[in-house]
Amino acid sequence: MKNLFLIILLFHVPNIFGQVDWTRTNSCEYKNFNNSDLIEQLIVGMTVEEKVGQVIQGDLDFISPEDVKKFKIGSVLNGGNTAPNGDKYSSVNDWKKLSKEFYDASPTYKGIKVPVLWGTDAVHGHNNVIGATLFPHNIGLGATGNEDLIRSIGEVIALEVLSTGVAWTFAPTIAVPQDDRWGRTYEGFSEDPILVSKLGKAFVLGLQGEGETLLDNNHVIATAKHFMGDGGTFEGIDQGNTRISEIGLRELHGYPYFDALDACAQTVMASFNSWNGQKLHGYERLLTDILKKDMQFDGFVVGDWNGHGQVEGCSNAKCAQSFNAGVDMFMVPENWKDLLRNTIRQVKSGEISEARLNDAVRNILTVKSRLGLFNGRVPHEFKENYLGHPKHIALARQAVRESLVLLKNNNRLLPLNPKQHIGIIGDAAKKISSQTGGWTITWQGRENLNSDFVNVNSIYEALEKTILSSGGTVEFSNNGKFTKDPDVVIGVFGEEPYAEMLGDLKDVSFAATDPKFLPLLEAMNAQSIPTVSIFLSGRPLVVNRQLNASDAFIAAWLPGSAVEGIADVIFTKDDEIHHDFTGKLSYSWPKTKDQSVLNFTDSIYDPLFPYGYGLSYSSNIETPRIQITNNDSKLDLVNVFLGTASIPGKEFIVTKDGPEFVLQDDFVSNNDKIKITRFDYQRQDDAKNVVFKEDQSLQAFGISAESHVNLSTMKSPFYEIIMRVNSLSSPSLYFSVGCGNNCRGSIELPTKLMTDWSTINIPLSCLEKDGLDKTKIQVRGLFLSEEEINFDLNSIVIKDGKLTGKEVSC
Repeated sequence: MKNLFLIILLFHVPNIFGQVDWTRTNSCEYKNFNNSDLIEQLIVGMTVEEKVGQVIQGDLDFISPEDVKKFKIGSVLNGGNTAPNGDKYSSVNDWKKLSKEFYDASPTYKGIKVPVLWGTDAVHGHNNVIGATLFPHNIGLGATGNEDLIRSIGEVIALEVLSTGVAWTFAPTIAVPQDDRWGRTYEGFSEDPILVSKLGKAFVLGLQGEGETLLDNNHVIATAKHFMGDGGTFEGIDQGNTRISEIGLRELHGYPYFDALDACAQTVMASFNSWNGQKLHGYERLLTDILKKDMQFDGFVVGDWNGHGQVEGCSNAKCAQSFNAGVDMFMVPENWKDLLRNTIRQVKSGEISEARLNDAVRNILTVKSRLGLFNGRVPHEFKENYLGHPKHIALARQAVRESLVLLKNNNRLLPLNPKQHIGIIGDAAKKISSQTGGWTITWQGRENLNSDFVNVNSIYEALEKTILSSGGTVEFSNNGKFTKDPDVVIGVFGEEPYAEMLGDLKDVSFAATDPKFLPLLEAMNAQSIPTVSIFLSGRPLVVNRQLNASDAFIAAWLPGSAVEGIADVIFTKDDEIHHDFTGKLSYSWPKTKDQSVLNFTDSIYDPLFPYGYGLSYSSNIETPRIQITNNDSKLDLVNVFLGTASIPGKEFIVTKDGPEFVLQDDFVSNNDKIKITRFDYQRQDDAKNVVFKEDQSLQAFGISAESHVNLSTMKSPFYEIIMRVNSLSSPSLYFSVGCGNNCRGSIELPTKLMTDWSTINIPLSCLEKDGLDKTKIQVRGLFLSEEEINFDLNSIVIKDGKLTGKEVSC
């Protein structure tokens, strides 16, 4: 594969020493789409105000059908944390009812209704809707390598999306992740652009159909995203800078777009990242000259969540630069009214030409026309409810089976006879959110309870069902003690759910969120009890100690809802192999934590398991013990809170009635004395407003973790807190850090100086003077007050070295 890629690079890239050639012949054939004259008539008859309305997309939390009617808005979306009526438990009928309301409110020009286009992030199923079938995330689908399967999954997702009255999904992601520290790695099929291209094309064809079925009543609009280079940012920083030559950009990150456009992808989403320092949302050469002209993309470009606001000289409410660069539709969740007014002014002043506005509106109306919206198609009138259909669940179960990668099977421990007494350990075995990951019901996916998942089993329940039905027995243990000695122990562990931003890592070492798991696994192994580990993750990570303590080890990725597929593969049926392992690594597996950038095209390539690796039951490979290197190297940064608690931390509050965990982004304590609300400060959902409502009573909001962090390797550690105090008075507010019983350090914050957004620094030495032991910090940050107070919190980070803001003196 490595040589193949080099051959492609050498022989399939014209003008390798000159200007890079991006040209492509548009091979899409659109039958029965003869509305071009109608579209031109509409454009001629529309006012500037009406045209600008078409290029605006607001979020359900901030736009209503009444707004659509009044301002003639062209599109709406439900973001990762958005659902009809602000209720994540909304039923299918609730979704369809709102879809009808938006349709009925859609503008009419010369007697022709131009329906609102509703977009949703259905990225591994219709994952915002409770009861939908949840497929493995793309990293797992990449391990299947099965184009026919991915196309079938696209077809199924289309039907489930249509069941809620929606006809546009922001999928598939065709990023080519190169640095596994990136928190969106699991959204990419592979580090290999060729595999991404094949599977991305299959996904688009599944969602949209092909030929006679293209965009028929059983298909939806797909989105190829994020254009382009999102998987190549420096140090894997989300929305960061991709440093690469143009030929590298084309052959690595641009490669999958050629096949996606050949599959007639109707929309392309601009990326948050920069290319060599320039934001993609404002990059005219890429969006217009290359994508629309050279690559002959004939749909429309949609922005990402306020992505235009990151362009130099722009804000969320004003950005001619992005529109002129080639973004046809602004995704502007909250500030859509201001952006609407400002864009109208910019057209009338000439800052945006009316020709450019007409071009964007034409692109949008063309896609709406291809969807059939001008020919009687009404999304909310889709008759069937396919959510969680048995055939869809069966397909998801197949996808789980094919996505599993067997990394180790010493002594051919697998497959297991389910008639034995089997012990199971690991909190993740009983926690459904661990198997579904981010972008599930909510954006980050962390707040979900098992009860939120309809007709979905945890991994423990799925394994138990097979074991008991086969005549075996099963027992779960939190502490390694069993009522009967197990014949084999299955351990389930992995990453906590996350999505973009919060999923970024400093390195690719696995940060345990269940501190009991590894000691239990090693104890079982030391007792010569055969051990099988199932690792749930959104990327390959260094898990060498867990591998050493396991006789068999399975990379299960983020398998979704149909985890019965795991049992299908690891257990025999009637003493025969039921299903074999077929999954192969679509990412290289690191040997050490400094291998964050590890790809099969590297000139020096030394993975623990190479790209394409994966055992089957016919394999006769014994995996040797891995040398363990020191993982306790110097820390230079610990994220505590970045809009929400950073993994492994959990948010909690304390009132006079006791402590409570904060399980939702928008939270009210049981006694109504503390209220917490998420909001956008500089980026999506990157801050929380905290209100203590009671006077003369201790109230607190903090972040704690089961595991402790040792800051002894830091030379000059300090807390950096970005926040502001909204209270008109200057109430007392304390910040505290805890290290166990009767072990803490506290300091009063200068609230008088924090009435605007402020970066404040608290040297750890101040907290140590008050009793903190920096070697065993568990309560990583705690705000306390005995007064009413209202404050906004953006971030808490522990850093080392030079201070970055206002120092709070001891």
